[in-house]
Amino acid sequence: MIFSCQPGFVDLLAGELSMHGCAPVEQGPGWVRTDAERTELPDLCFPQMVMLAPVEITGDSVNGLAAKITELFLTTAKTERFEGGWPCLFEEAAELDGLGRRVKGVEKMVHENLKKRMGRVARLAVADKPRGVARVRGLYVFFVDFKRAFVSREAVFGGQRRMADDEQAPSRSYLKIEEAYIVLGREPQFEETVADLGAAPGGWSYSASKRGAKVVAVDNGPLKGGAYNNYKIEHRMEDAFTFRPAPDQVFDWMFCDLVEEPHHVMENLIQPWLENKWCRRFVIILKFGRVDPLALLRDVRAPESVFSRCATNVRVRHLYHDREEFTIVGEVR
Repeated sequence: MIFSCQPGFVDLLAGELSMHGCAPVEQGPGWVRTDAERTELPDLCFPQMVMLAPVEITGDSVNGLAAKITELFLTTAKTERFEGGWPCLFEEAAELDGLGRRVKGVEKMVHENLKKRMGRVARLAVADKPRGVARVRGLYVFFVDFKRAFVSREAVFGGQRRMADDEQAPSRSYLKIEEAYIVLGREPQFEETVADLGAAPGGWSYSASKRGAKVVAVDNGPLKGGAYNNYKIEHRMEDAFTFRPAPDQVFDWMFCDLVEEPHHVMENLIQPWLENKWCRRFVIILKFGRVDPLALLRDVRAPESVFSRCATNVRVRHLYHDREEFTIVGEVR
């Protein structure tokens, strides 16, 4: 299998795979290859795409590489029915100057080849990742250098993807919550309630308010941009660790993105919220810049953790827009 991730986090990806018995046999900027064959994959944090049963393709020229990729697709697609759009993705390893231009050339040539041989199927090709967490059949090509690529007909996606910014969003963190909704498979609805703990400058509160949710933004700092003076957002000048819902109040959502030691956040904020069922679902970020990321990942997934005991549908992801942090989404039992 080929696992791709954010450039700069490949060693953590390799470490996570080793934790699950998938020993890496090769890796490069933003990708890891393993020889493990598994029918079911664990829910992984760092991979953004997993190519299943990839075939290695080599060639010296754009035309030669494109011809081999085309033939592989035509051979494996003989008996398939294409009733709607199907993903056709060409990607490349990071940090290799000029590789992107070569990949674009191969991609263009493959599409031209397919138009000649399977015109209707070619017209249905979509050059975008499937939305959400999914295992999808298509054509996936990943170039690791100028003469070598891996090709797969099936891939697993963790839900990570680049999001569009909003000029009214108070901060870059707005992109993270927008991406987290896709991983969870749900977003705040009209008139749902949200507790945004550590809200300032208000990117997550603004995101929820755009959907018509009613937000309590808890932070001693000021709100800015589209969150400032927003009639859907009530700003409470309180500490996120000591804020409590009113008696018998249950928020539909709890958001938490604090620049604090992650175990302190889990024990003193997340644990009481989940154990007391003060919310129905959550989006939480834990910073791992000053701790061992893989050890923290083990703690989050441990049977005795608050997430294992009190939540369901839990997914831990290193998002496209995350830096040295995990995003955790789920629902309270």
